[in-house]
Amino acid sequence: MSSGPPNNYLTSAASAELVLMYADDSLLVLNKPSGLLAVPGRGEDKQDCLSARVQRRFPDALVVHRLDMATSGVMLMARGIAMQRVLAKSFETRQVHKRYIAVVQGCLLPPESADGWGLIDLPIVVDWPRRPLRIIDAQRGKPSQTRWRSVAFDEASDSTRVELEPLTGRSHQLRVHLQALGHPILGDALYAPAALAAAAPRLLLHACALGLAHPCSAEPMRFESPPPF
Repeated sequence: MSSGPPNNYLTSAASAELVLMYADDSLLVLNKPSGLLAVPGRGEDKQDCLSARVQRRFPDALVVHRLDMATSGVMLMARGIAMQRVLAKSFETRQVHKRYIAVVQGCLLPPESADGWGLIDLPIVVDWPRRPLRIIDAQRGKPSQTRWRSVAFDEASDSTRVELEPLTGRSHQLRVHLQALGHPILGDALYAPAALAAAAPRLLLHACALGLAHPCSAEPMRFESPPPF
């Protein structure tokens, strides 16, 4: 199994400029590159991360949600503890709409539904002997739901572009759910077979859109970032 993205990809993430999509007194919206941690990890070599970079410019910035290191795209941070609590509540009550784009192995046929969207409803739990991996477990897993829609099949690469909307926020949820369907994400060093993990220079998963009501004005806000793959 591949151990992670190639070194040159990690280097490009480390040198990537901070992309600020929006800022006001309540919140910040960033575009996180793949290969950069969202928050600090364990060890001196894992202290460089999106939140630390943002806090050097905005000292009151606090994390509200996270993206996996290998995942890129739209990520929101709060300005101050009070706003962090408000925004965290919005995530908990599913008032924040998130959409992702992924490229998965094989032909993932559209579900038989009127609107073309399917639902993956499979409980997820941490696989303690193999942390940080997660697994599907009907007895011990926490409820986990993902809406999905096939966008296009590419015959040359035998892969399908998929839109995803997580209704819950479990760690590695999208990666585990797609693996459970038999269609792991290309470039996934954790959940795809070695050949598929090596089929892309990075995990082909991108947070392409985030929508919410502004926590102070209630004005509808939507932020979009096209996938870089």
